[in-house]
Amino acid sequence: MTKQKFKSIAMLSTHGYFDAVPTLGRTDTGGQVVYVLELAKALGKMGIKVDIYTRWFDKNDKQINPVPGSPNVRVIKIRAGDWGFVPKEFIYDLLPELSDNMVQFINDNGLEYDLYNGHYVDAGIVALDVAKHFDKPCYFTPHSLGAWKQDQMGGDPEEMEKKFNFKLRNSEEMRLYKAVNGLSLTTEVQYEKLRELSHYDADNIDIIAPGVDIYRYHPPTVEDLKLETNTPEKYVFCLSRIDTNKGHDLLLNAFALVKDKIKDVDLVIGGGSPNPKPRELGVFAKMDEIIAENDMANRVSKIGYVADEMMAPLYQKSQLFVLPSLFEPFGMTTQEAMACGKAVIASKFGGIRNVITHGVNGMLVDSANPREFADALTELLSDDKKRDEMGKAARKLIEEEFSWKAIAEKFLDFYQKYY
Repeated sequence: MTKQKFKSIAMLSTHGYFDAVPTLGRTDTGGQVVYVLELAKALGKMGIKVDIYTRWFDKNDKQINPVPGSPNVRVIKIRAGDWGFVPKEFIYDLLPELSDNMVQFINDNGLEYDLYNGHYVDAGIVALDVAKHFDKPCYFTPHSLGAWKQDQMGGDPEEMEKKFNFKLRNSEEMRLYKAVNGLSLTTEVQYEKLRELSHYDADNIDIIAPGVDIYRYHPPTVEDLKLETNTPEKYVFCLSRIDTNKGHDLLLNAFALVKDKIKDVDLVIGGGSPNPKPRELGVFAKMDEIIAENDMANRVSKIGYVADEMMAPLYQKSQLFVLPSLFEPFGMTTQEAMACGKAVIASKFGGIRNVITHGVNGMLVDSANPREFADALTELLSDDKKRDEMGKAARKLIEEEFSWKAIAEKFLDFYQKYY
């Protein structure tokens, strides 16, 4: 096959608050936004023009937004439905209009793309429609599998269906799997779950892990450690969106078993929107209940929204990082912490298990088992040498295999293979 020279790529990530400089932690605005932006920027550095399409729902936003420091990358917003945010679980009715308006925008502006890559199921639906219109290849990166999330979440089926719209999501994902040129998954475990729960396999599936900015996220220098973060002197750090499936209750239950053994290390929980919505406030209220029940108010800090420029310092000054969610297709915060030279503790059921070697560059636990989780925390917090060695091994792994340049090259190979 002749080596294809890609000149212009359309990425789609249609839900959440997707901006050229995103406010992470807002509803539906987390690791996937970072992933798409960083992949686009890495491709842009290779001379490829990348436009990222998302839904335009705030009339105060500009429609076309250059990404600072990346002259080849833009975020383009397309109208669909009324002005106003719509959660990803209920965006499906707006997608046909989004597709039509995106086609119109591309035609009106004389744009042409070599291929379309949809990220998550809603963007995959739009990408497939638009790619078909222009007779171009379409690729799908689901980030999270509906069938796996449904399996992990459990709960009352009717309540879960109302909340997550699983039937529609799962059927649409299956339609996309069968229709696209190539399917990229983030981990081996995601591939296992695709086969096990969706009974689907094909010969156009590649596994490409998320990358990490190894220049921004790095082991702390002496100067880095002097930066004031308004955190305790020693702390375990957790950073994620604030949602019911992120496992903050599991972490707090485990820390309740640790706090009296390790008296000089506190817990810092970061993440969430600058202005939390009712769903987030409900999760914070549940945290407060557990904190009060276990008399931990003086040992747990909930710092809320973390500004972009504070993420690396908060990783760097921590003793270790924890990602407690049971269901986590990957967990990019884990990689960022590892790049900062930190040992991490994460769920052995998530996608990160294919990156972390237990006992070498991190620890994998059943975070729903408070004793097992607590034992891992206690073991690492009690052994500075082991924690330091794990952190160094974690940084080495990220440098060698997970820089965004390496990930972008893998995507170009993936696009070429199924073009």
